[in-house]
Amino acid sequence: MDQDQIIADVKQKLSAAGAHFGEELKKLRTGRAHSSMLDGVMVEAYGSSMPIIQVATVTAPEAQLLQITPFDPANLQAIASAIRDNQSLGLNPVDDGHIVRIQIPPLTAERREQIVKQLHEKLEASLISMRGTRHEALKSAEQLKQARTITEDDYKSMEKQIDELMAKQKTEIEVLAKTKEEDIKTV
Repeated sequence: MDQDQIIADVKQKLSAAGAHFGEELKKLRTGRAHSSMLDGVMVEAYGSSMPIIQVATVTAPEAQLLQITPFDPANLQAIASAIRDNQSLGLNPVDDGHIVRIQIPPLTAERREQIVKQLHEKLEASLISMRGTRHEALKSAEQLKQARTITEDDYKSMEKQIDELMAKQKTEIEVLAKTKEEDIKTV
């Protein structure tokens, strides 16, 4: 592995960590309904477990309401039970025989604090992942230096580049986290 490969690998892994963090943020409730709230729900349909978006259309016609319209009405009960059984969501779906409606309850102050705590845990997990990527890259660079493939100056330059990439990505995810935290705390 040469120094360009190491830098490219760091860029790719750090941006993947940032993208993963962004996806994790979508799963946190802010008190408003949005269709991506149900992205992690798996429905037992046609003899296998499938993501909800493969068996139904999920919309948010109002700020406090989710509406799920199954492609096949036979899956209505399976969709409702999959949502009800997902404890992390804490939602209670109601079906009328054609569609499933979920009233999103307003968040209490205590629940908002719990969600902010989850947000900080996800942020820390992402930062740990990024630090691991940085450590691997510096270790690879050190091995190149030990093998005398690169000079001390090249090593210092790589270290600086890696740290700059790390700082840039860290700033990006911290801004995302801060925005999400303000969104959660807004009543």
